[in-house]
Amino acid sequence: EIVEQTESKMRGETSQANLIIRTVRPTWSREMKVRAWMKGTDYSMILVNAPVRDRGIVFLKRKKEVWNWVPSIEKTIKLPPSMMSQSWMGTDFTNDDLVHESSVLNDYTHELKGDSIILNRLCWKIELTPLPDAAVVWGKVMLWVDQSDYMQLRAEFLDEDFQLVNSMQCSEIALLGGRNLPSKMEMIPADKPGQKTVLRYSSLQFDTPIDDRFFTTENMKRLQ
Repeated sequence: EIVEQTESKMRGETSQANLIIRTVRPTWSREMKVRAWMKGTDYSMILVNAPVRDRGIVFLKRKKEVWNWVPSIEKTIKLPPSMMSQSWMGTDFTNDDLVHESSVLNDYTHELKGDSIILNRLCWKIELTPLPDAAVVWGKVMLWVDQSDYMQLRAEFLDEDFQLVNSMQCSEIALLGGRNLPSKMEMIPADKPGQKTVLRYSSLQFDTPIDDRFFTTENMKRLQ
């Protein structure tokens, strides 16, 4: 119920967002501007608006299918499940992190592991273990959820040997779409010093109706 309420708060019936994603490496960094549309857990569309060389690249999740439109080669590519664990656009987020091919509600069991303090807020610590037949990226996921506002403030992603791979730290709580939510998320690899990816919301709105027909491979090519 806690995870369900947290997911519902972050997603709404629908959501539309503008994001700035900065990839940081020891000797360089780069910034992307992205627009995202989501409807429930079945549909999502992500459009890259900047930098210029990546402009127009689109990712679509339609139920259990994930597609990628690459305008430079004018091809629509269907991504196999094996690609969900790979880096999304060279960032520290996986394809699965961004398009949510797997579901934290339906593909995992959930167990309370006690309380913690994150950002001076009392949080539930919740352990997610994948179901035996779930096609998921991680061997285990740990979530920290604020007990008053049901915000996810931290997550840890572990491999099949239960070794830490990535940590996601959420901060800069702001009013987004009329809801208190973290406006900044940092994905930090466990074994790569000086490396992280910072995602910031520049705008977020909820519950504006979006027709299912928006989420089609044909529409990927028309987005601007």
